[in-house]
Parts: sequence; structure tokens; C-alpha cells
Amino acid sequence: MDPSRRLFLKTAGAVTCGAAACVTGSAPAEAGPERHGGDAGSRFAMVIDLRRCIGCQACTVACSTENQVPLGDFRTLVNQYQVRDLDTPDAPPASFTLPRLCNHCDDPPCVAVCPVQATYQQKDGKVLIDADQCVGCAYCVQACPYDARFINPTTQTADKCTFCTHRVEAGLLPACVETCVGGARVFGDLKDPNSEINRLLTEAEGDVKVLRPEMETSPHVFYIGLDSRFQGKVEGQAALWILRDSQGHEIEGAES
Repeated sequence: MDPSRRLFLKTAGAVTCGAAACVTGSAPAEAGPERHGGDAGSRFAMVIDLRRCIGCQACTVACSTENQVPLGDFRTLVNQYQVRDLDTPDAPPASFTLPRLCNHCDDPPCVAVCPVQATYQQKDGKVLIDADQCVGCAYCVQACPYDARFINPTTQTADKCTFCTHRVEAGLLPACVETCVGGARVFGDLKDPNSEINRLLTEAEGDVKVLRPEMETSPHVFYIGLDSRFQGKVEGQAALWILRDSQGHEIEGAES
């Protein structure tokens, strides 16, 4: 494809609900773009149980290897944070992990902004990209509320997590799920009442959250054990939070 057709843009970077509410309240928007491909009898999703995540990054490595992700870019990664308690500023910071990936929303803003319909959603809920159609304009990268997309420097097209659709169609689990040493990632079909993902969501009812619920995209990556303070932490780079007093001054001894 003629590179002159492409526009390269450099980008930098829930309300708590029960399992039943999360699933039944996430029906596709009737006025949304038409879905094509996939099996309408399934709705794939992922649960990340933060009680089991140890931040080992095995999922990140497995994804990069499986999908040949360029060095320095990620389809999934585990952000790691250290947070100091305002009440005990001299205590060692607590460590938190936040695995991140495309949320395969039921109302994905990335689909609506694509000028050539290269980004689309299958009937089974997976949001995918037709690389042959994509012109690399990066509109979808900017529209994603979860900072889960990037322009692949090799293909010069949009790239992101696909739930390893090539593996799922072959009856396999996504690479990140299969590799997770703590069993923190569970992938499955929400329309299958006997699926492991439905069992887990039911057992964790009341402790299921999503990232950026205020965006109302109906994301289908659910978190168990997510501290509500991290629901908006979706930028691509992890960082140490600096605690400040009521006047905005950095607490003495806080790390930068």
C-alpha cells in the first residue's frame, strides 16, 4: 500500500456490579455497526482475578511471542504500581498489579471512528482489525478509552489484542490464559451457563469491576479484586503514585 495514504500519529500514551448485572447489562447497542463473522451463539469474555495475579509478566511474553508483537509494543501487559498510604507515609509502599488488554466492548468506540471499516466486531463479541483494509490513520488508537491499541511499526496498521481468535477458533485458549502461572486469567463463553467464566463471575458476585465504567462501553474484560482507585489507570506506562497533602504538596519521603 502506498505509504502516502497513511497518517502516522504518535500517541502516548465500575461501578461495582454483581456477575449477573455485568453479563445481562451488556447487550450490544442496537444502533451500533453491523457485526459480521463469528458465532452469534457465543459471547467471549475474560475475567482477571487479581487475587491470583503475581505480576510475573508471563502473559505479556506469551502474547508477544504468539502474535509476533514488535519490541516495545504490547497487546497485553501487566502494569505494576507502588502506592504509599497517606496516613502512614513512612511505611513501605504497597504493590499492585493491573493486567491490561483490549476490552472487546459491546459498544466499542474504535469501530465507530474507523473511516474504512477495518476495525469491526464479530457476532461473538471479539473486536478485530482487517489489516488489509486498515490505512493506519490511528483514529481508533485515539478513540480507545483503555489505551489498548497501537500502530504496528512493521505493518503500519492498527494492532491490539484479538483474544487470540486464531487459537480460539482452533479450540485453544488465548496464549496469555494458557501461560498464566497463577491461573488469574479465565477466558470463556458467557452464553454457556456451564462455563468456568460464568461460575467465577457468579462466585465473585459483588466484587466484579471493569475499567473506566463511566465510558459506558460495556467492556468484556472483568476484574475480581480490583481496587476502585485503579479503575481509571489505563495509560500504557506504570508509575509510582505520589501522595500529596490537601494543599497539593508532595509528602516528604515519597518516591518519584
